[in-house]
Amino acid sequence: MHEQGGPPNLKSLLADRPAEPDTHYYACGPSVLLDAFERHCDELGYANAHIERFAAVAVGPSPNAQKSYVAELRKSGRTFVITPEKTLLACLLEGGVDVEHSCLEGVCGTCETAIVSGVPDHRDSVLSSKEKASNKVMMVCVSGCKSERLVLDL
Repeated sequence: MHEQGGPPNLKSLLADRPAEPDTHYYACGPSVLLDAFERHCDELGYANAHIERFAAVAVGPSPNAQKSYVAELRKSGRTFVITPEKTLLACLLEGGVDVEHSCLEGVCGTCETAIVSGVPDHRDSVLSSKEKASNKVMMVCVSGCKSERLVLDL
């Protein structure tokens, strides 16, 4: 007699549901499941994989992240020097810029902001790999910058 039960073979379950261009995959649960889900979706080439985490995953700066950079607001022309002491969101709020926000941990997506130019250092748990690679939006509550200047659609 052999045991039954245990975790399902997630990769096999996903592979049995091949992606079409408009197919979206969603997962919510513990971090170990979500990490595996994202990894398997990447391996299978499923571009539209979405997750929801219950707690933030600490994502540190990438090796090529700038320690300080200039953030420019396209609509107002205002500029801010962002340093490691404060997040981009904190600087914007301190400067009187009205930016919607909620979690301050990069898990809710409320502070998603469009990027006009520059290269963000994504540190959130909201955007998919494809969305991060596009560099069209960022979560200003936790993300940084890889370029010397970041122009936001604010």
